[in-house]
Amino acid sequence: MRKILHIDINSFYASVECLLDESLNGLPVAVSGAVSERHGVVLAKNGIAKALGVKTGMTVYEAKKLVPNIVIKETHYPLYIKYSKAVKLIFKEYTDYVESFGIDEAWLDITNCRRYGGDAYKIADEIRVRVKDEIGLTVSIGVSFNKVFAKLGSDLKKPDAISVISYENFKDIVYKLPVENLLYVGRATKKKLNNLTIKSIGDLANFSEKVLVQHLGKWGAILHSYALGKDTSEVKKYSVKDEYKSVGNSLTFYRDLDNEIDVETLILLLAESVCSRMVDYGYKYARTVSLVTTNDVLVSKVRMKKLKHPSNLSSDVADCAMELFKENYDWSNKVRGLGVSVSDFTNKEQLAIDEDVKDKNKKENLEHTVENLRKKFGRSSINRAIVLREKKFEELDIRDSHSLSSLNKNDK
Repeated sequence: MRKILHIDINSFYASVECLLDESLNGLPVAVSGAVSERHGVVLAKNGIAKALGVKTGMTVYEAKKLVPNIVIKETHYPLYIKYSKAVKLIFKEYTDYVESFGIDEAWLDITNCRRYGGDAYKIADEIRVRVKDEIGLTVSIGVSFNKVFAKLGSDLKKPDAISVISYENFKDIVYKLPVENLLYVGRATKKKLNNLTIKSIGDLANFSEKVLVQHLGKWGAILHSYALGKDTSEVKKYSVKDEYKSVGNSLTFYRDLDNEIDVETLILLLAESVCSRMVDYGYKYARTVSLVTTNDVLVSKVRMKKLKHPSNLSSDVADCAMELFKENYDWSNKVRGLGVSVSDFTNKEQLAIDEDVKDKNKKENLEHTVENLRKKFGRSSINRAIVLREKKFEELDIRDSHSLSSLNKNDK
């Protein structure tokens, strides 16, 4: 029987901020985007703020109205990445099989770890104590015989806790949980399952696999097997590059966007920052582009599309993202925020049938030259003409102030 841990760093962004500023201890704290530019949106909150009703996705204005004494901290992504890596270095002392699931979560396969005679709970507890004592953060850990149930376990008790879901007890623990607690069951999938009268994981386990496949395709069979405890997916061996399954940036502009030119401008800036980061992380080309749109009533939608050919050019990424926008956004509301990300990386170059090699090389050389100039003289030292239309666009430093690089957790 395998021994799998899922470890979740509690309230990660907010915990790092509190760790660096002791005056925040005992206060409600939330982390948001750039408040100076806009009201901002709550990206994370500590346990105190959560207990008072603050939720991720709230505007800072709403959070302050609900909790007047809340302390708002703007994001410091380089610091979060630094602490994430420090925690994962501890994990690596127990196993080479450490698979990240975002900046603040990871699976560990400790089947072959011989500490405490291979006792998974004792190993998990030692890791929990070490992260707290050596780094100052707390974690919640799920211990189980597969990845899906380990993930469920880490969500059962928070903060600073361990939950065990074994082969013997999983039905008693798991089957009564809401079906949306199961990994990869997001809002869209939950709605489909609820329409089939499936409310709990137990309902899913006892439901007809054939009917599930009819309504959800092959994904229905996969979710059914997860509910039955039959997840056999392996924990991947640790790799620094595997920290970044997608690279993306997002931004809430200081005002709502009401026309395609403004949207195109922001998408271009986001695409440039994303491609710059992608190259820094050692990836040559991406094959998929994702676009997140958030309207002025805080409804977000994610759409993705394959590039015509693998690329590292911001112009290709921006064109693809703009196509996604035009195909999916109906302008019933203004645009509050946008996010662009790339994924499905490859080191193999593949030209389109009608693509001119010399022209492609010229574009790559131009973008690389521009990037080198920006690194030397600052991000705003050279800009596209479209960016110069408005001072606020020209002043944006998206790459360094709003970068996000982590595993995707999209609803499938």
